Amino acid sequence: MLKITDLHATVGEADPKPILKGLSLEVQAGEVHAIMGPNGAGKSTLANVLGGKPGYDVTSGSVEFMGQDLFDLDPHERAATGLFLGFQYPVEIPGVSNVQFLREALNAQRKFRGEEPLSGGEFLKLAKEKAALLKMDMEMLKRQVNVGFSGGEKKRAEMVQMGILDPKFAVLDETDSGLDIDALRIVGEGINSIMRAPDKGVLLITHYQRLLDVVKPDKVSILADGRIVQTGGPELALRLEDEGYDAVMA
Repeated sequence: MLKITDLHATVGEADPKPILKGLSLEVQAGEVHAIMGPNGAGKSTLANVLGGKPGYDVTSGSVEFMGQDLFDLDPHERAATGLFLGFQYPVEIPGVSNVQFLREALNAQRKFRGEEPLSGGEFLKLAKEKAALLKMDMEMLKRQVNVGFSGGEKKRAEMVQMGILDPKFAVLDETDSGLDIDALRIVGEGINSIMRAPDKGVLLITHYQRLLDVVKPDKVSILADGRIVQTGGPELALRLEDEGYDAVMA
C-alpha cells in the first residue's frame, strides 16, 4: 500500500535542515507497521511529509501510495484517495463544531470520489456509531473542534474522525501521547476496529510498547538519524522497551 524509497527531506525555508536521509520502507495491505526511534530521529517529519504539510521539502526519493505517486497529489487529494494523518497534537478549531467539520470533510471526500453526499440524518447515524466505538458522547461532537478537550478527548475525537472518514491507510503520529491507561485501551481498540482489515494499512509511530500491547504490530522498524536502521517483528519493540535504543542498535 505504501512504498517509500530513499526519501530525503528538509525542514525550514531560510536554512533548510536535512531530517530524512535516505529512508526506505514498505507497508503491505492488512499490515500494522510500527515506527519507533529516539527523539529527533525524524518520525514526525516522516508523518508530515506523507501528509503534505507545508514547510517540509522532499529533495529526493519517492513515495508510492496505492499505486500512485504520492507527491503528485495535493494534501486534500491524498486524503480523498484514502490517506489519514493522525497528529501528535491535534489542533483546536474555534467556532466550528466537530459535527459540522466532520460532515463537511466526509462529503468533500465523497464528492472527490464521485459519490453522493450523506444527508444530515445519514451522517448523524454514522457519527453516533463511530463515537460509540470510542466511548464518546455525541454531546462532545457538538462542541467546537478540540476546544476545551483534554489530551485523551482530543485523541478519541481524532479516532472518531478516522472512523467516519474510513481511510484506506492511516499514519498515526504518537496517538498514545497524553493518554491515561483507560483512554489508551479505548483508542487502541478503536484503531483495531477501524483499521484492522485485509485492504487497509497502518503506519503507527510511537515511543512506547504500551500502545503495541493493544494494537499488535506485524512489523516494527527503528528510525534513527533520518533512516530505517533495523526492522523486525513485534519482539523488536519488546527488546527496545527492555534494553533501550543504544543497546539494540549497537
